[in-house]
Amino acid sequence: MDNGHQKLRRIAQAGRFYLRYLRYHCRSMILYAVFCAIFAAVFALYHLPLGAVLYPALLCGALGLAVFWCDSRRVYRRHQQVQRLRSSLETITEAVRAQEASGWRPDRPGDGVTGLFPAAGSQTEADYQELLCLLAGELDRQTALLNQRYDDMIDYYTVWVHQIKTPIASIRLNMQNEDSDFARLVGEELQRIEQYVEMVMAFLRLDSASTDYVFRSCDLDAVIRQAVRKFAPQFIRRNLRLCYEPAGISVVTDEKWLCFVMEQLLSNSLKYTRTGGIEIFLEKPKTLCVRDTGIGIAPEDLPRIFEKGYTGYNGRADKKASGLGLYLCRRICENLGYSISAKSEPGKGTTVFIDLEQKDIRPE
Repeated sequence: MDNGHQKLRRIAQAGRFYLRYLRYHCRSMILYAVFCAIFAAVFALYHLPLGAVLYPALLCGALGLAVFWCDSRRVYRRHQQVQRLRSSLETITEAVRAQEASGWRPDRPGDGVTGLFPAAGSQTEADYQELLCLLAGELDRQTALLNQRYDDMIDYYTVWVHQIKTPIASIRLNMQNEDSDFARLVGEELQRIEQYVEMVMAFLRLDSASTDYVFRSCDLDAVIRQAVRKFAPQFIRRNLRLCYEPAGISVVTDEKWLCFVMEQLLSNSLKYTRTGGIEIFLEKPKTLCVRDTGIGIAPEDLPRIFEKGYTGYNGRADKKASGLGLYLCRRICENLGYSISAKSEPGKGTTVFIDLEQKDIRPE
């Protein structure tokens, strides 16, 4: 069945190509017909037999059709070769890089890029090939430059994160022996700073080729408890209850990144929950739920809360929201093979769902 569809698609593509080919050469065909009409009119004015012009016209037409057919086949083969190149820009840039190293320039008809491009049939085609090579080479250089700048930025922020953690740890150590509301408040603010630092690194590493995802079978409850333990002082100080039902399952995931997602969800829930509490439970078959009794999300904001930089009504009122937390959660869940969604009712709370069912993910 698939082969039949592919054959029909190839026939349709060939049909569209030949229609375009005829459209490109319609001027030549019209000009030929005008010349034949001129000769026929002249012969008629001089009372010469019209067969004397019709017979050569038919012979020239048949010869022209044969030439058109051969030329169209040649152009169609070159068209197919170029179409195959469109699917792999890397192939072009690698070939251009190799040719630049050998000092080659496509400046005369008949040359090609190591057999990659069809041989140029005219100076115009050679000029276009040269222009394409120049653009591919420039794209390759700009890509290398951007990659270098990105690597430098990652290196800088990696060093910055390690440096900023030193004064944070020092402050936390100095506040360790303090037991007061002020000390606990400072501890929460320090934890928020650490979370922002981790968000910076997570954001920078999202599209990095060196992102350290390590998939293995993990106890889901251990990951959840690790995230909850981090926010335990806030639950106690703000007198919020935590209802946690152990999931009792294992999942194939990256423990560090899943824990980051859980921390972001708990942080969001704590930020917008004044009374009541937070509930963590598992819905069948394999959906992790985080429900709070916070201020909720406006219906018009709900479809966009996972977009980058979108803060919604609550975020604009808070003034400190960055719009990155839930965006990072969505991107990380996609990388882990999960899907994430939410439902909410203003004034009653929000529930976030993480579907832990995965496809094509195997432990390492």
